[in-house]
Amino acid sequence: MTDLKGLLSRPVRDIKVNASGSAAKAMAMKPKYVRLLIERYGEALEKSTKEGNPFSFRVNVDPTGNAVAAPLERVTSKEDIAIDEESSLELDQALAAARDRGLIRAAEILSGKDMRSADELAELVHTTRATINTKRQNGQLLGLDGAKRGFRFPVWQIDHNGKPYSELPALRERLGSPWAIFRFLVQPHDELDGLTGRQALERGQGEALLAAAESVGRGDFH
Repeated sequence: MTDLKGLLSRPVRDIKVNASGSAAKAMAMKPKYVRLLIERYGEALEKSTKEGNPFSFRVNVDPTGNAVAAPLERVTSKEDIAIDEESSLELDQALAAARDRGLIRAAEILSGKDMRSADELAELVHTTRATINTKRQNGQLLGLDGAKRGFRFPVWQIDHNGKPYSELPALRERLGSPWAIFRFLVQPHDELDGLTGRQALERGQGEALLAAAESVGRGDFH
């Protein structure tokens, strides 16, 4: 169950929706787009009630979680939805641009100076590529899928003793996907007094870090 009450600007009764754990975690990382979905529904409901006709809307989500909402469309029949061709073209262009931005941003992250290949990380921690991949699969290491570049590993997940931070498996349990964990670690959090997850790790604040991740994983919006 995901609590959406915090996304609304006016006081309302508690609103909860059924969502899988992975979906709730994903929404927790992108609250502004969940708000967008709710706002579009509210607009459609208002116009439909006022005009006595059904209205439709579309929200397109790219692989990075960014969303673009199409304008409301008046439904003229069950089979025929009026779509303005110019607006549709503009939406397609906006979606393509958003998708390209997401791919470009992912490529920039994966090519950053703090990223290592499996072979490079194996050499750094004096182990084998096979061991690195095993640890990635069981959540002991954070590996981001770079498609053509293969998996890339943030070097800062290795502590001063040359070992992966012990909190990484627990972060996987709470947050799920590697990209969700990465975003959590590089973004500041109010629950951590403005520190990023990475900074909390480096300062030994593992308990507070996991509590903040638990909040995000439950879909608590603040």
